[in-house]
Amino acid sequence: MKEIINRVAESQLMTFNLEDHYPEGRRMVLDISQWLFEGFILKEKNFRATIAEHNWEQYKDSYVALSCSTDAIIPGWAYMLIATKLEPFVTMVAQGNLEDLNALVYKSIIDNLDITAYQGKPVIIKGCSNKPVPSNAYIWATIRLQSVAKSIMYGEACSSVPLYKKK
Repeated sequence: MKEIINRVAESQLMTFNLEDHYPEGRRMVLDISQWLFEGFILKEKNFRATIAEHNWEQYKDSYVALSCSTDAIIPGWAYMLIATKLEPFVTMVAQGNLEDLNALVYKSIIDNLDITAYQGKPVIIKGCSNKPVPSNAYIWATIRLQSVAKSIMYGEACSSVPLYKKK
């Protein structure tokens, strides 16, 4: 009887799991409509006074998405002003919803990853995750790894889809 050899275990194949790079921390949306007159009109003096009195420490070590739940027209400086108050406390702040925020968090992480371990290796980007990994993160990881990897696949070692092979 011939011995069964696990070729996957013996290969140089490296798994890149985006879930491993999921940053812990509270995610929250800060809806600024609460600081608008009748939820729609930004009165600068009142807006600035409300912001000055707000407890910004409650966002410590959080990822915060700034948004407005009404159809109010918000000038860009309003979000910028809020960001200046949040900056000393938060891990990251962005304008948009939680999905936008999560995508920006992952983009920053992927852009700053040390990928030298994947140099010249076949890489498989793990497809399933239990954490909210944005779909764009898979694209960004592929593009980033393409500069160093010998080949890139998607899925699991037992059933992967080839994406890229260095010539």
